[in-house]
Amino acid sequence: MQRCDWAGPEQIYLDYHDTDWGVPEYDSRALWEKLVLDGFQAGLSWITILKKRENFREAFAGFDPDVIARWGDAEVETLLQNPGIIRHRGKIEATITNARVWQKIEAREGFDTYLWNYVGGAPLQNRFASQADVPPSTALSAQISKDLKKEGFKFCGPTIVYAFMEAVGMVNDHLVTCHRHDVVASMAKE
Repeated sequence: MQRCDWAGPEQIYLDYHDTDWGVPEYDSRALWEKLVLDGFQAGLSWITILKKRENFREAFAGFDPDVIARWGDAEVETLLQNPGIIRHRGKIEATITNARVWQKIEAREGFDTYLWNYVGGAPLQNRFASQADVPPSTALSAQISKDLKKEGFKFCGPTIVYAFMEAVGMVNDHLVTCHRHDVVASMAKE
């Protein structure tokens, strides 16, 4: 079975590639969770985050932005003592800030609508033949990053945003030789 070059060899990575990565996500809270996790990944490998994902979910109240938006210094200090997550003060504090920004966007138009409007509501379908062809960021990810920062988001640079776009299926970057490319392409909302 052909997969994207980055998938493997660990089973958790293969499972993520085969069931989660690139599948279009239209739920506002789930989109926010994935953006937060991509922010935590900055400077680290994705496998590190993937292995700690359940710990993150537990530590961050199931990634409920309405709960996290009420957190303050006490919760930050508690999280800094949690060995199950990435203990980076800036990223933890950014998560709280980002929860508050998420609430603002969610109330205004829906976080899902806000993000999916950038691609006209449907995933961009790339047809890359090799991993070397896949860009680390694009003009669109730079624009989304800029707009998110203008809204108040932290840890959402163009490379983080592009990785997020790939993960949530805003862009289909499964290689054309990968068994998931056509499957993921068929999942796009009409």
